[in-house]
Amino acid sequence: MRLFRRKSTTADPPDPRTAWPEQHVPEDPAVAAETFWQGWYDLLPMVSAALGEGEPHRVEHELCQLVEALHPRLHFSLERGRRSIYALVVTGQEDPEVRPYTDAWRAAAPPDDAIWEYHDSVPPVPDPTEVTVNLGEHRISLADVRVVAQVDEDVVDVAVFHPGFRDLDEAARLTMTFLPLDATLGERLAAERLRRVETAETEPAGAITLLEFRELVRGLGAGTSGNVGAAD
Repeated sequence: MRLFRRKSTTADPPDPRTAWPEQHVPEDPAVAAETFWQGWYDLLPMVSAALGEGEPHRVEHELCQLVEALHPRLHFSLERGRRSIYALVVTGQEDPEVRPYTDAWRAAAPPDDAIWEYHDSVPPVPDPTEVTVNLGEHRISLADVRVVAQVDEDVVDVAVFHPGFRDLDEAARLTMTFLPLDATLGERLAAERLRRVETAETEPAGAITLLEFRELVRGLGAGTSGNVGAAD
């Protein structure tokens, strides 16, 4: 389940000539984080009830307000946890200007428990090859994704291929080029290590699976270098 913060509160789009209202940014990230967690504890019974009844949309507005008060450029999601039942993710999408707020938020977070775990960036899925993405009438299994990677010291250029790309429009192909990488590496590692990302129209020679790609990228800190596969 995923609830992103950006959502229009009006039925009609704003007049493009109207200036975007200035959004308040708290001066002290630590104080803003403390205020967030106080609000989270107050809201938690409502969140638990909504999730338990399969209706997370019931608390979307309240959570949007809570996250926006921490910083207006933050996004959030409610996910299935890796170790806990649920996960709350609050992310600045690796924007360095809002990193102090996510750092303060994570530092003030309660310890993970059996019910909740907390992440300040979108984490990788345990096994991306078990994920199937529905795009309209198309079902895209990440197990069929292949990548070719060129390593340049501590960054990687990547071409991504899936046999179903030929059936997708340009926007969907773009989505399915980046989504498998984020699912495999997580938001933070992908931002740190990936440099150029391209869509491959045909499967490149020597392409590797997503799990092999994860092992490659995670090994960069240990001095991995060179090429895996060949550019298409």
